[in-house]
Amino acid sequence: MAEIETKGLTKAGDVPLTLIGPQLKVGQPLPDAAVTQQDMKEIKISSFLGKVLIISTVPSLDTGVCSAQTRRFNQEASALGDSVLILTISNDLPTAQKRFCGAEGIDRVIVLSDYRGQQFGRATGLFAKETYLLARSATVVDQKGIVRYQQIVPIQGQEPDYAPVLEAARKLLK
Repeated sequence: MAEIETKGLTKAGDVPLTLIGPQLKVGQPLPDAAVTQQDMKEIKISSFLGKVLIISTVPSLDTGVCSAQTRRFNQEASALGDSVLILTISNDLPTAQKRFCGAEGIDRVIVLSDYRGQQFGRATGLFAKETYLLARSATVVDQKGIVRYQQIVPIQGQEPDYAPVLEAARKLLK
């Protein structure tokens, strides 16, 4: 069975990327997938439901834009309060993620890896065929697991527009 491919949503530099998997749609449930924690244990995305989720995906934490995006969401987490969880997902190895979080003081964002089979990226249409990395995006999911906002950044070397992401999360707290 052929995988669903979507082109034209994002580029790495001048190169258009092909995203593998069905695209997320606002109003539909977030597909469940296993990701790997920094202790190398797998966890299902569904285990985080019950709170508003901001899911930030980045190609690699070892790049300036990805680390800036993760630091920004880490800063925003305290203002959003305990009713919001922010997850950052990349295909970096969990050991590299753990080292990054320690070095950068990332303590409010849960950083997870999709390196084992890219289950999350393929389930959400965020896995880039050409780079074998996740596309840069920000998704807001309500307490019941319904996608309420999604932004795939059109140029992978740019940060997301944070304001609408944060606003979508705040609206779900009212």
